[in-house]
Amino acid sequence: MPENEFVPVLPYATPRFTQCPPPLQDAGEPNPGNLAYGLTLPSAVATPAVAHEAAEIILDVHCVADSLIDPALRLVRELVAYACRFTGSGEQVHLALRHDLEGALRITVHDTHAAHAHPRLAAVCDERRLDALDGVPELVEAHQGAWGFGAVRRLSTGGAGTRTWATLVHTPRRWAA
Repeated sequence: MPENEFVPVLPYATPRFTQCPPPLQDAGEPNPGNLAYGLTLPSAVATPAVAHEAAEIILDVHCVADSLIDPALRLVRELVAYACRFTGSGEQVHLALRHDLEGALRITVHDTHAAHAHPRLAAVCDERRLDALDGVPELVEAHQGAWGFGAVRRLSTGGAGTRTWATLVHTPRRWAA
């Protein structure tokens, strides 16, 4: 072979074939069972309102039960505002809306405030979190849900933080005969 002839070097020995564009994963109509969204938002004053508006559209498109819409939107607004309080300026919070396997609507937020290693600091911080979530327990309990928060070792941004979640369960009304 002559010295100046170009020989392409392939990085992989096996050719890889892909369909372009890839097939749709979920071509079904939106319904509560396929509700699964994640939004990354800036930690800012307007963020709870933006999250509320986005969630309202998502819940409407997926035909979530009317009895869950108002409490879900209230939770979205409160949890996102709470996450922004525990996330520094210029950082981001993450909101997830999902219909879980048990049929509950799950709302999750991630903030960037990592758990404290010192037990007394951790206890004080947990008390601040509980105070900031003042209305959440009652709202969740009224809809047979659950809630909580805990440390997250790795966020999508690379650091640690805290995940706070709440669920709401749709229970159809039974009319007395």
